[in-house]
Order: sequence, then C-alpha cells, then structure tokens
Amino acid sequence: MKAVTAEVMQQLDRRTIEEYGVPGLELMERAGANAAAIIQERFGAVADPSALILAGKGNNGGDGLVIARILASQGWRAEVILFAAPAALAGDARVNYDRLPPAVTITSADSAIMDRLTDCCGGFTVLVDALCGTGLTSGLAGPFAGAAVSMNAAGRPVVAVDIPSGVDASTGKVPGAAVKAALTITFGAAKLGHLLYPGAAYAGALVVTDIGIPAALLAAAPGVTYLDEDHAASLLQTRSRTAHKGSNGHALIVAGSTGKSGAAAMAANSAMRSGAGLVTLAVPKGLHAILELKTTEAMTVPLADCPAGSIGADALEEILSLASGKNVMAVGPGIGTAAETASVVRSIVAAAALPLVIDADGLNALAADPAGLAASEAPFIILTPHPGEMARLAGVTTAEVESDRLATARTFSAAHTVYLVLKGARTVIAAPDGRIAINGSGNPGMASGGSGDVLTGIITALVAQGYEPFAACCLGVFIHGLAADLAAAEKGEIGLIATDIQEMLPYAFKRLMLIGVR
Repeated sequence: MKAVTAEVMQQLDRRTIEEYGVPGLELMERAGANAAAIIQERFGAVADPSALILAGKGNNGGDGLVIARILASQGWRAEVILFAAPAALAGDARVNYDRLPPAVTITSADSAIMDRLTDCCGGFTVLVDALCGTGLTSGLAGPFAGAAVSMNAAGRPVVAVDIPSGVDASTGKVPGAAVKAALTITFGAAKLGHLLYPGAAYAGALVVTDIGIPAALLAAAPGVTYLDEDHAASLLQTRSRTAHKGSNGHALIVAGSTGKSGAAAMAANSAMRSGAGLVTLAVPKGLHAILELKTTEAMTVPLADCPAGSIGADALEEILSLASGKNVMAVGPGIGTAAETASVVRSIVAAAALPLVIDADGLNALAADPAGLAASEAPFIILTPHPGEMARLAGVTTAEVESDRLATARTFSAAHTVYLVLKGARTVIAAPDGRIAINGSGNPGMASGGSGDVLTGIITALVAQGYEPFAACCLGVFIHGLAADLAAAEKGEIGLIATDIQEMLPYAFKRLMLIGVR
C-alpha cells in the first residue's frame, strides 16, 4: 500500500479534476458516500442509530455534510455541529450544505453548545470528526481544540474523516490537542500521518477507500510503501521442489562476547528459522563450547579473542577466510565495545567482498567514521540501528532522529550508499536509491533484549537466499513483527521474549505463503 504526504494527495486531487475531468463535487460525493457506507456497516446494527457530525468550513467539512445527508436518508438520526458560519462556506462544501434535507439538524458551534459539548456527544451512536482534514499543520486552537477534548471524553466511538483533526497528515506530529479516533476513513491513499507515531496512535483502525483517483496517477506519485500482509506476501519467493541446503544460501555470522552468547545464538538460530540453508557462527573461542550447545543446526568456529572476552585483532584473517564462498556476512550481535573488536569490524567493512548486515555493537564501531561505509568492497551493506545507534551514526541526538525518522533514514542511506533499517514502532526501511517503506507489523511485546538479534538473523537469511537487499529488509522486518504478533496472540505482549519471536518465524512465513496462493 502506498502512503503519501498531504501535499501529494492535494496534487492528485487537483490533477484528477483538471486532467481527467472529474468534478471536485463528484470526488466529495464519493468520499462522503464511501464513508457513510462504512459507518453504516460498522455502527448501524443498533436500534435507532445516530451520528453527530462535527464539521469545519473546508472540504473535510463538506465530506462530513455528505455523510450526514446519506446517513439521514438511511434512517439515521444525523445532526451537524457546524464550526463556521454558513456564509463562510464556499465551493463544494457550500453546495453540500444547501443539499442537506430538513431531517438533518444543523447547530452552530456557539459558546452555549461548546459548554455542553461533551454531554451532547455522549448521546449519539457515533461521532464523526470532519473538522480540519489533511491541510492542517499547526495545532488545534479555540473551539476546534475544545471539540477534540469533548469528543475524546464522550466515551463514544469517533470516526475521523481523512485524518484525525490535530494530526499532521504528512508527519504524524501532534502539536496540541487532537481527536483520538476508533476508525479513520481516508481517500485515495494512506497518508504518512496515519502511519507514523504519534499520529498513528490517534488514527485507530485505518480504511483506505477508492474515490476514483486514476491508478496511473497514484502509481507515479511520490510516496512510501506501507508494509502490510499482502505486500509482504508479494515479496516472498517460491522455493523450487529441487532446492537443497546449498541452493538456500550460506550465511556467516560474526557475533558474541563474554556475557552476550545469547545474542550470537539468537542471530544464528533465527537465520536457520528463516530459511538459510547453512549458517556458520564465528565467535570468540571462550564462547565456542557454550554456543555448540545453543546452536544445534548451525556450524560454529572459534575465533581469536582479546582480554575483554570479545573478538581479537588476530581473528581478522580467519574471518575474511571464512567469508570466502558465503553469500552474506552479519557482524555485530553481542560483540561488545572493546577497541580491538571495533577495529576488526572496521577492517571487515573495508575488506569484505560479500554483502554485509551490520547490527548492534558493529554499528557502534562505525559511528566514529561512517564515511568508510561508502568505500567498502561489499556489494551492498545493510545497517539495522535502533534510534540510539542511529543517532551515534548520524552525529545527532536521539530526539532529533525520532523527530523525523523518515528524513533521518533517507538522508543517511543516500549519503553512505547503504540500506538502512531504522528500528522502532513503525520501523523505517530506506534504500540508497530513495525507496522508503514503513512497517505495519509488530507490537510492544518486542521491546525486550534480543529482539534485534532475531531481526539480524532473519534479514541475513533472506540475503543468503538471494533476495534483493531492499526486499530482504522489507520482508525481514515484516516477518519479524508478524512472528511477534503471532506470539503475542498466543502468550500476550507482557513477558514476550526474543526466543518466542524466533520460534514463531516458520508460522509467520507459512501465513504469508498462504496469502500468496489465495
């Protein structure tokens, strides 16, 4: 699914009107009719259904007026509170105001109404937020802010038309009061503000409806890919019936240090659970015996270590030798921050001639001089930072990373010619050619130690199997979240641990495979 900014959506609307001859009034009618149909389907199965539509003066308010008219024609008690003088309405919104039948009660949002708005909202089956729409970039003020507070406090389900009022449709930022919707019905394409936090927390369930924006315009419009099950299933490769372990790829994983053998084990075992034919796990020699026990299916190789119990400088030649004949090398899970180990990581990045996946302390080793990434001999490099690691790589604060995750990922990816997986709620995947994706799977139960090591193993396995790097990142991130969702459905989010995610990986792949053959 494609997601766009508010500006791009406005351009799509304009071009549909100007180049394809679809009147704006018709687009508004389709939007309102689609929304009314969804409201009827979701909330209409009660005795005497009722809707209170809070409408502004722009096109979003016009959509709300269409909804009111159609619901009234279907037997609903539909009432409108208008947050503008009727004389201030113009264009298509004014036309739809004039089309309202006598059955629709219209009230102005004067001080008397605002004083009792919360109680008023509580008397309806559903509330419809048609106040501001996607054009708003500043916070709600005055009666609009009061309306948001009242709707949120009323205890009734709220349906947002296009975007919850108060949420920036292009960034997901919420600079002040905002409507918290149970359902958002949007038109033509999802908006970034529906998907990016904190705005995503206000959108509730999201339904994208078709109002007739030409497919060619949508396909050509700049935007990002939202990773849902259907899109992830389309990325999944079908295995040949004659596949064997050699044809499914051989991954080398360089990982572990004293106290962090679990990170190495989870990365290796997750790679096996994600379809890699062979996995070789290279670890400091002090960990070799324990990892022989923790990784039954993976092969293990002891490496020279340093006094810190992590990989030592003398291991570099062995690692580069092990890389020969492998399809991918992952570096970083649990390797620690010893200076000697960090030097080995930088040397691997400079000299390795196979695809690299770098995570955790492997990323911290590169933070002092990320410029070396672009000079690497590797065909491509995938980085998987969390926001703190991303901040160190980019030389900014974590708050700056979180303030614009899309821009951070896009800029760093292009500047250093790497594929970047910026982890977190709604993980962002960026390719150096400008492609961007936002992940839709996962849950808060993933916020525990080891989850990132599992993701490293998944992506590494997909690269080993020959997936194009951006596809490997997108599919890997989605599968990671889907496995966590399956685990949470069985066990709950609280107490979920990384190995729970790991054990659900085959089931996540199976689910996508079944979608692919529907």
